[in-house]
Amino acid sequence: MTKLSVNINKIATLRNSRGGNIPDVLKAAIDVQEFGADGVTVHPRPDERHIKYKDVYEIRPVIKTEFNIEGYPSPKFMELVKSVRPHQVTLVPDPPDAITSNSGWDTITNQSFLQDIIGELKECGIRTSIFIDTNPDFIINAAKTNTDRVELYTEPYAAQFPIDPEKAIEPFVEAANIANKAGLRINAGHDLNLQNLRYFNERIPFIKEVSIGHALISDALYYGLELTINMYKELLIKEK
Repeated sequence: MTKLSVNINKIATLRNSRGGNIPDVLKAAIDVQEFGADGVTVHPRPDERHIKYKDVYEIRPVIKTEFNIEGYPSPKFMELVKSVRPHQVTLVPDPPDAITSNSGWDTITNQSFLQDIIGELKECGIRTSIFIDTNPDFIINAAKTNTDRVELYTEPYAAQFPIDPEKAIEPFVEAANIANKAGLRINAGHDLNLQNLRYFNERIPFIKEVSIGHALISDALYYGLELTINMYKELLIKEK
């Protein structure tokens, strides 16, 4: 089945809104794994408005599944990930003041930059993924950066899904096929939820991993974290 990595940023956002340590981000990292998640994702931003750099160091020792760290490869970020050595680093092109990731890399303009960054990460034994739109040229060029994977930015799919699911998925099927032919493994993430996830997963059968945070943590307010994770996992079972 497709792997589910749970992004726990929103738990840190809630904690930071009040100060103190409630909810406990470290406990959340432990719990999501015990409840069935295949991995934990965090996205430390320069202003540390949710996950703090300190959190990343504390979380790393409790990871028994996989640890995925997202972020823009600034010198500070690179220092962090090379020290922590997660299983995967997902590179995103966010400016420092971005509320959330809202576009993928232009892998043509940034090819040399990404090659250098990915080279550094590979020297540390870290798997790399590039956050990317469905633009075929960007996907083809992503392979030239030597990345292991691309993560398809799925907000456009999620926005159009309630209107026309078939039209919404078309560019993502094409993008995934192009990436697959280029030898890239494929992740996906952004605004995937209980309503649109199964359809996405069924139509792109070689997706390796989805990273889901905002929707999953929001659903957990109603269903509880353990049940919610199991609900999402159920949607990721592959048809035989």
